[in-house]
Amino acid sequence: MPYAAQQPSYGRFAGMGLVALLHVALVYALVTGLARRAVEVGPVPIEAKIIEETQKERIEPPPPPPTFQPPPPPFVPPPEVHIEVPPPAPAQSMAITNVTPVRPPEPAPPPHQAVSVLPRINPVASREPEYPPVSRRLGEQGTVILDVLVDENGRAADAKLVQSCGFPRLDEAALNGVKANYRFTPGTVDGRPQPMRYTFKFTWKLR
Repeated sequence: MPYAAQQPSYGRFAGMGLVALLHVALVYALVTGLARRAVEVGPVPIEAKIIEETQKERIEPPPPPPTFQPPPPPFVPPPEVHIEVPPPAPAQSMAITNVTPVRPPEPAPPPHQAVSVLPRINPVASREPEYPPVSRRLGEQGTVILDVLVDENGRAADAKLVQSCGFPRLDEAALNGVKANYRFTPGTVDGRPQPMRYTFKFTWKLR
């Protein structure tokens, strides 16, 4: 009875061993077949490439053709040139035969410059104009600048206002007083009286 129970286990182990052997054989066949195919196919292109490269390295370019230089031109002698040398000139005498003194030109006289003298007030023959009463009462005072044309006789032929003192009454009184009450020493050009303009100040101041 025990023997009959153990018999099926031996069969099962035998089947499993057979299956394992079949797998091992199949794997071996695949590995050996692929390896042989790789060994047979692989070296062929590698050897052909190496042979081709060695053949290319051994090919040398042909040498360049020899160069031929043309022969030099024949020598031609230069033409002969004859240069005529003039005879030497006779030596000149260095002796001084005659000396004429040269007088430098006289300088031109300087141009004449006229001498002008400006007119001036003649205090002896002049008197101050009258102070306007209204301006005196209002306390107006200041300085007037006048431009006067003095004629040959020393009189004020014309007078104009250059700067006002700020009070029209005083300005007008100064213009009228210069024309009526002032006398001048006329201006001169080279000592001769000439009409000239003369500018001066007149101050109105309360005393």
